[in-house]
Amino acid sequence: MPLTFSVWQALLNNFAVERAAFSGAEIGMLQSLREVPGFLAFSAVFVLLIVREQRFALASLLLMSIGVALTPYFPTIYGLYATTVVMSLGFHYFETINKSLTLQWIAKDEAAHFMGRAMAVKAAGALLAYSSIWLLMEWFGVGFKGMYLLAGAIGVLITLTLWTVFPHYPDGVGQHKRLIVRRRYWLYYALTFLSGARRQIFMVFAGFMMVEKFGYSAADISLLYLANYVFNLFFAPRIGAWVGKVGERKALRIEYLGLIIVFTSYAFVENATIAAGLYVVDHLFFALSIAMNTYFQKIADPKDIAATSSVSFTINHIAAVVIPALLGILWLSSPTAVFLVGSGIALASLMICGLIPDKPQAGNETRGVPIWAVRLKA
Repeated sequence: MPLTFSVWQALLNNFAVERAAFSGAEIGMLQSLREVPGFLAFSAVFVLLIVREQRFALASLLLMSIGVALTPYFPTIYGLYATTVVMSLGFHYFETINKSLTLQWIAKDEAAHFMGRAMAVKAAGALLAYSSIWLLMEWFGVGFKGMYLLAGAIGVLITLTLWTVFPHYPDGVGQHKRLIVRRRYWLYYALTFLSGARRQIFMVFAGFMMVEKFGYSAADISLLYLANYVFNLFFAPRIGAWVGKVGERKALRIEYLGLIIVFTSYAFVENATIAAGLYVVDHLFFALSIAMNTYFQKIADPKDIAATSSVSFTINHIAAVVIPALLGILWLSSPTAVFLVGSGIALASLMICGLIPDKPQAGNETRGVPIWAVRLKA
């Protein structure tokens, strides 16, 4: 996934401007359209009525790869909108099923370490994609069409290989094939929503500030991406193993405390080098969000995992639809206030993550539930 998607992501802005004559308005619309499949991720549970999860995951990878390969052949506004939606459908459905299968297949005591190793593998795929772009486009003169087609074709080839070579693994516990929203998962839902809101502030406005305020070039931003993935490559497995040792509550507290400091620093930073350091540290803290998934794995009925993964992905993307537009208006008058909103969201996350018990499990989802939440706890 990251090998193919990273090529699409890295070339998008240049391709949209140079080939499809996009302005800021069209880019904004494209990004909103790209997030719609994430918001509709709950529909994955209905697809599971007719397709098994493992095959659905591979079909999603195939769809994403085809969307990437088709991108350069439709260099118009509506053509790029269409190929982006195709790519995004595959991307978001795969991410939903990937999370579901990981939580089903990996033992609870190994899940955090495994997720850290998986994050490192994803980082390696992204690094390979970025370095390939630089090598092929700068040294061998490969254009947009060649890069998009190569990335998509490699994705299709790898997916078809996985489809034919790997066995179909047992489904294990049968999954519910309907939407499920359980009251006893309310804390997980809340943390998921707040995580999505914080993530959008980082993804949309942190990078934009680097360009608008400090004059970072596209090459500079690419180097920051590379630095982030290098950190994930080397540290994500260790972070995953550490989360498994110290528990979800402590790991998330450290993440949220760190994010409060980072977002507050974003609000007032005046040095370009310090801003770049904050960008990398911010990305590293998000690796601790592994703890949120392992918390859910421990409290969930095994039959709920697929349906709840779909619902939680939708909850996470509610913010993706709302936050950029609302805070984009606020940005015009006060960029500082935008990042302080991020600090406030991180503070809210810090407060409620304290409700995670020492040993979360079904029937012991929260501890010390306040009066306002008594009615929500099943």
